[in-house]
Amino acid sequence: MTKDVVTYPPLDTPKALAEGVWIIDSGPLKAMGVIPLPVRMTVLRLADQSLLLHSPTKYSVGLHKEIERLGPIGHFIAPNIAHWTYLEEWQRHVPQAITWAAPGLRQRAQVKKSGLRLDHDLTSRSPAAWEDEIDQVEVPGVAGFCEICFYHRASRTLILTDLVQNLEPPKLSGLFRGVARVAGVVAPTGKAPIYLRAIVRLKGPAAKEAARQLVAFDPAMVIFAHGRPFDRNAREQLESSLSWLL
Repeated sequence: MTKDVVTYPPLDTPKALAEGVWIIDSGPLKAMGVIPLPVRMTVLRLADQSLLLHSPTKYSVGLHKEIERLGPIGHFIAPNIAHWTYLEEWQRHVPQAITWAAPGLRQRAQVKKSGLRLDHDLTSRSPAAWEDEIDQVEVPGVAGFCEICFYHRASRTLILTDLVQNLEPPKLSGLFRGVARVAGVVAPTGKAPIYLRAIVRLKGPAAKEAARQLVAFDPAMVIFAHGRPFDRNAREQLESSLSWLL
């Protein structure tokens, strides 16, 4: 299976979704060391014309140049404890950008060992840099998990990371398709992987309230790091995908 089948070409280039919103598809990565995963970065242009890079994918000089044609890179987002591995190289090439991290990321042994610079921790309250444009919701879990979700008001775009994975069956071989079905991450009703659902459920009312907030945004589009976005009937699809938590 080629990566072009698993992923969403063209790869490693910005693709406009709405005014001030781009996605950059890349990959594949291996989930649980088995399932080939498409991976996605989202780019938002803020009112000051600077760019926010959510869950940066692998760095390349060509991609860097393409992104900077859209505006100056001002912020990097590590939205949960798993999506940070490419940040160090981006930081080396864009040292002036501010790095924002999900709660708990800086405590992870791998992060400490890497020497990754984390400037600020994210919370459920948006920082001054984008508080007039983007809302944030903190989805908690046990075992140090936390995902910060972002709602871009102007485009009605909700940006998740791993809280929904929506892998299309035709993009997976028979074996991987079966594993993905067991994990619960198959389109059109993809969810968080089964292990992640268990981790988040254990946070009880706080996690349920976070899910209700996400649905209440009534998004026109839902983007996540892995799989086909919800670009039609987005609220209904989101509500279905979060039914395990709602």
